[in-house]
Amino acid sequence: MRIIHTSLVLLLSACALTPPLERPAPALPASYADGPDEPTSTGNAADLGWRQMFGDPRLQALITTALDNNRDLRIALLNVDAVRAQYGIERSALLPQLDARLSGGRERAAASAAAPASLQGTHAAGVAISAFEIDLFGRVRALSDAALARYLASAEAARAARISLIAAVADAYLEERLAMEQLRLTETTLADWRQSLELARLLKEAKQNSGLDVAQAEGQVASAEADLEGRKRDLKQARNALALLLGTAMPADLPEGMRLDRQPVLTVLPAGLPSDLLLRRPDILQAEQVLRAANADVGAARAAFFPRLALTATLGYASPALGSLFQGGQLAWGFMPQLTQPLFDNGRLESGLELARARRSTAVAEYEKSIQTAFREVADGLAANATLSRQIEAQQRAVSSAERRRELSSLRYRAGQDSRLELLDAQRQAYAAQQNLLGLQRLAFKSALSLYKALGGGLQETTPAA
Repeated sequence: MRIIHTSLVLLLSACALTPPLERPAPALPASYADGPDEPTSTGNAADLGWRQMFGDPRLQALITTALDNNRDLRIALLNVDAVRAQYGIERSALLPQLDARLSGGRERAAASAAAPASLQGTHAAGVAISAFEIDLFGRVRALSDAALARYLASAEAARAARISLIAAVADAYLEERLAMEQLRLTETTLADWRQSLELARLLKEAKQNSGLDVAQAEGQVASAEADLEGRKRDLKQARNALALLLGTAMPADLPEGMRLDRQPVLTVLPAGLPSDLLLRRPDILQAEQVLRAANADVGAARAAFFPRLALTATLGYASPALGSLFQGGQLAWGFMPQLTQPLFDNGRLESGLELARARRSTAVAEYEKSIQTAFREVADGLAANATLSRQIEAQQRAVSSAERRRELSSLRYRAGQDSRLELLDAQRQAYAAQQNLLGLQRLAFKSALSLYKALGGGLQETTPAA
């Protein structure tokens, strides 16, 4: 009865050494400021497959290529394998290691007054358990739990890497589409301005204007030519960035890409409740597992102060002659428990416990920060969606107005009613308004993409059936 009581005390002690996990309560509001008036958890963009989010077939093919070849994602997946193997090592310590042993040897015994020198042989065969630690205070269990939490954290890190890669490929592709549209606009504008230059030269030859108009038109064309070279550079760099994300050469059989203003990217996304982020964002789940690992490390550091009981045992046969090794009467066994209690280590155990506690506090702060960062990213995405659509509509009206002014100024200049300076200003205003519209369209897609990523979208290729 006394033995049972002692065992229960030891078991309870082991359970108490690892402190209970206390996750900090996230300070999240009940709804987003720019979300729907009546928030609901029935819809969330995280459930939306990336093929439904990005409808351009060319972009879908690029994402598939990147998922197969990107080096960063491959490293993240290999890291999962490495941490999983480490967990297997720690978990194996919970059970004894059983070894089969076969040994033999000969030695010469020195002569003595009672017996002459002789040769003696020893042969043994059996199984053995070497220094198996009986986990009285939960140290081995805590180390195994910490390794498991780190493995789960690495798996969440790989999921987060997948989301980031899909978002990065989509963002780089849209940047390439923007660079291409800007190049086309610049080429068209340059062609128009060259025609305007020819008109200015003809009017000068007809003595209907001065050399100042020609100089202004030449300067305008030179500026557009310089802008054209910059746009070509932007397009090449955007394609280089996209190729880096792919991890391989650009496939030759890609579908034709769609224009930026016709991209079928969903820009209105359901955000659900702020509390959904705790279950859908892999980086938050990763931070939680890191916190669990750090908490288990505290339990292991506490248990290191208590005695360790190690068991070594052997069972087999032993004989001086190999031929009689397995005959009757040669059975041999050994049993050697060893109890070790730390007495003096110059503060090593205390420092180890302080280190474990400090790392747990760091993990708590990182967990809180990951939640705050996630909420801000979603809030920023919703704020952008709430204003960008109206801004784009206003900019489209500005483009229409600038185009009408340019056409009227061109007609008035040809009729001699306006100066070249007025036409120049109208042309530049129309060009700038069109560039701004392209930038806003790109920003709208970028904001939708950021919101999709912030909500944890991208893990599923297709939207699951309801």
